Amino acid sequence: MEIRYLKQNEINITKWDKCIAGSINGIVYAYSWYLDIVCETWNALVYGDYETVMPLTYNKKYGISYLYQPQFSQQLGIFSSRNLSGEIVGNFIKSIPEKFSFIEINLNKFNSINDVNNIKLKQNVTYELELIRDYESLFRQYKKNTIRNIRKAIQNKISITHGLKPNDVVALLNSTGNKQAYTEKDFTIVRRLIVGAIRNNSGQLFGAYTENNNLCAVGFFIYSNKKACFILSVANDEAKKTSAMFLLIDEFIKQYASKNMILDFEGSNIEGIARFYAGFGARPFNYPSIKINKLFYPLRLIKR
Repeated sequence: MEIRYLKQNEINITKWDKCIAGSINGIVYAYSWYLDIVCETWNALVYGDYETVMPLTYNKKYGISYLYQPQFSQQLGIFSSRNLSGEIVGNFIKSIPEKFSFIEINLNKFNSINDVNNIKLKQNVTYELELIRDYESLFRQYKKNTIRNIRKAIQNKISITHGLKPNDVVALLNSTGNKQAYTEKDFTIVRRLIVGAIRNNSGQLFGAYTENNNLCAVGFFIYSNKKACFILSVANDEAKKTSAMFLLIDEFIKQYASKNMILDFEGSNIEGIARFYAGFGARPFNYPSIKINKLFYPLRLIKR
């Protein structure tokens, strides 16, 4: 199969987004507007007339070009309206230009890999909940601990609302220990993602407030391809004490129950977070990440 490598200015954005919209594995992270925000420079591999595509999110440091997984984009990889065999996925991986001497990226759950040499493969976990059933049916799937924490939040008079502003989210991030995990650049990306998603009518912020009307937790969701991705969650100490995030997620599920939509919790490989998501009845799915190291010695040793 002939796979073309296109630089960013050579990509037909209209055809690109049409491909993602029509893909069996389309997801918000792969749309051009989202990529433009989370990754300053991205090129692509394209098969045919944008029948199958793969974004190449790259950067350059010390003269070395490398592919990396941008912040706030859990899964990328190969997207197509057709079923993707391991052979097709392998052909795309092999078509990544040699100039990218280090590759560490996530594919998506529809991308299986075979017959690619010198790849380190790792399986990651995401949790998904189908919302097509009514709320009562979904609630019956909740674990006892989840129900207990929802009731705890209600007893603590936590209220859930919408209409937050991007700066509210960033301010809450800054007030928690999470600020150590994010850079100023990340804060800018968060603001732009919220503005872009709401402008496209594809995003929503849920906020949890204490009895004293103080914002203590935030959930940011973006919708596309019949899927809601839980892009960002923030909770301060008060939210943790009152189990506010349990009520926030329950409110989201209540609002979107009976709709043909999947809630993608975005992970996690961390046991405690995975247990939290599973408590709502979400099921685990694997998606692969790949690592290819073609750096010269001794840099190869640093990036093992």
